[in-house]
Amino acid sequence: MPELPEVETVMRGLDARLTGRRIKRATLHRADIRWPVPPELPRVLTGARVLGFRRRGKFMLMRLDNGQSVLIHLGMSGRMLLDAPPAAHEHLTIETEEGGRVGFVDPRRFGVLDLVPTAEEDSHKLLAGMGPEPLGNEFSAPVLAAALKGRTSAIKAALLDQRIVAGIGNIYASEALFRAGIDPRRAAGKISRPRIEALVQAIRDTLREAIAAGGSSLRDYVQPNGELGYFQHAWKVYGRAGEACERCPGPPACHGIKCITQSGRSTYYCPKTQK
Repeated sequence: MPELPEVETVMRGLDARLTGRRIKRATLHRADIRWPVPPELPRVLTGARVLGFRRRGKFMLMRLDNGQSVLIHLGMSGRMLLDAPPAAHEHLTIETEEGGRVGFVDPRRFGVLDLVPTAEEDSHKLLAGMGPEPLGNEFSAPVLAAALKGRTSAIKAALLDQRIVAGIGNIYASEALFRAGIDPRRAAGKISRPRIEALVQAIRDTLREAIAAGGSSLRDYVQPNGELGYFQHAWKVYGRAGEACERCPGPPACHGIKCITQSGRSTYYCPKTQK
C-alpha cells in the first residue's frame, strides 16, 4: 500500500496539473469501490474549480471552490493517470476545460472516494483521531514520548498506529528504526528520551529522502506522470534479508539483515546494530 511519500508524490503531481483548473466533466464509472461512492460526486465536481490539495496521512483532499473536498485514498492498487487514454478499472474520470484528463484507476478496489465539506475535513470519520503529521511542526520528541508512554506493544507496531503518528507504513517504519538504531521489537514505552529524539529525526530524514526520490515502486504504484518511484534503491534494510547492513563490517561479525513477522507484517532489521 502506498505510504506517505508515495501519496505526497501523487498529490504534488495532481496539484501541478489541476490546481486553478475548472472541471468540465466528471464521470463515475462504478458506484462502489471499497465503500459506496457518493452518487452526487460527478455533479459536485462538474463546473467546480480546483483550489488546491492537502495530504493528511495517506489520504489526499482535493479542495473545490464550492466548499467541498474530494477525499481520495489509493488503497492497495490505486493510481492516478494524467492525460492518458481510458484504462481498465478506471472508476472516476475528470476532464478539465483546458483539455486535461485524470483517471482514478484501482483494480483491487481497496481505494476510497468520498466528499466532505472543506471546513470539516478533519472531522471526517477516516481522518478524525489521526496523530500528528511526521513532517509537521506538531510532531516532536516530547509529543512522541507522551504518545508512547506506558505502551507495552513493540515500537514498530506503535509507529504503524495512525493515532500516534500519521502516514507511516511498514516500509518507512523499518527504515526509520534502522537509522535510529532501535530494535523494532523493543517495547514502545521503554525507549529513552534521547533515543526517541533520534527516532523522530530518523523518521523525518527517511520520509524527506523518499519524497525527494519520488516514492517507492511497489506493485501497481506509479507517479501521476507515469514514472516509477525509485526510493527502494536507497532502502537500507527493507527487502534485504540476508544481506550485510551498511553499519556492519561483514561476516563473520555480521550475520545479515533479518526478516521477522510482527502483527502479520514483515519487519526488516539488523540484530547487531539495532538494540
